[in-house]
Amino acid sequence: MKKIVLVLIALTVCNFTSAQETVIFENQTSVITTAVPFLLIAADARAAGMGDIGVATSVDAFSQQWNQSKYAFSESKSGLGVSYTPYLSKLVNDIFLGNITYFNRLNERSAFAVSFKYFSLGEIELVQDEFSEALIAKPNEMTIDASYALRLSNQFSMAVGLRYLRSDLKIQALDNSANAGSSVAVDISGFYQGEEEAYGDFNGRTRFGFSLQNLGPKIKYDDGGRENFLPTNLRLGGGFDFIFDEYNTLAVTAEVTKLLVPTPPLYGYDETNGEPGQQADEEPTYIVKGKSQDVGFLTGVFQSFGDAPNGFSEEMKEFTWALGAEYKYQDSFAFRAGYFNESEDKGARKFFALGAGFKYTTINIDMSYLFSASKVQSPLENTLRFSLTFNFGDGEYSEF
Repeated sequence: MKKIVLVLIALTVCNFTSAQETVIFENQTSVITTAVPFLLIAADARAAGMGDIGVATSVDAFSQQWNQSKYAFSESKSGLGVSYTPYLSKLVNDIFLGNITYFNRLNERSAFAVSFKYFSLGEIELVQDEFSEALIAKPNEMTIDASYALRLSNQFSMAVGLRYLRSDLKIQALDNSANAGSSVAVDISGFYQGEEEAYGDFNGRTRFGFSLQNLGPKIKYDDGGRENFLPTNLRLGGGFDFIFDEYNTLAVTAEVTKLLVPTPPLYGYDETNGEPGQQADEEPTYIVKGKSQDVGFLTGVFQSFGDAPNGFSEEMKEFTWALGAEYKYQDSFAFRAGYFNESEDKGARKFFALGAGFKYTTINIDMSYLFSASKVQSPLENTLRFSLTFNFGDGEYSEF
């Protein structure tokens, strides 16, 4: 059973476009799918514990995935983050997402970071017949990132990130022409952190952030295959820190995300050159609603804001939103909670999340747990995720 599940996962990811070509009804909507979707999974337990929020939260070692410009506000000289996320843990035990990130604040105004992310789909055992020796395939995906952040003012910074992606999902034993797909992508981000101000019985501080992520050429697995868009997305977020005293702080954050990938159009059958009543297994031949996805990645970014087949109402469903909160006591303990929402017509990811963090000397230990709130079960439901952060030169820079 395990091997069947893994084969289905690999074939689903590699051949996702075939599901788009179906008979269309007036009330049908189109789900956007991309290559390397693992890039959208929260790799660190802190962000996962707040409902996959990270573009406008305070800086930590894992800011590389969410908003690299936050590194310019780090109070630590440098840091190392390591995380492990089991995937489909109810079915198998060898599918996981691993991540390691290192950052270094060069001076008062700049910082850099590098990271490596690896998504393993486990082992797939291929048996041709009862007399043949089994072949073992290990499909996987990975990224290598580097970023540079520059502080443009006391409260605002920007960053640029470069990402190399490699997706090795197709199995050569089944298709000799299959190769690993690869591409490069760019991130552009900004972060604002206001000064601490007095608000009656407490002090407060505002935070805002944006990030344009995974902007780059499509991935192609073989010469005859279709090019697949990267999960280019735009994140916008804002938050506020309630600073009650030197020991107690409550941070609340909201985030909105839009996938900047063209929406699949709705297809129909061209009966002008044939008899009415074509067979259901024949391929649709023309677009009923929407626009063609056969465009470049830059054109696709702009097209994604107005190409939903059912108009503006469907376009708004392509935005996901999340709310998260983090309570800290004396920077030694943290409790987190969050909620993530996606339209039922666009993937139906809805979940609550809880998390906690502990600090011992220079080490932070974070964990999170997800509760699905959707009819569609999440692959991460009832999964405990862990992250470790090692801070070096803690307190070398003062930001507050």
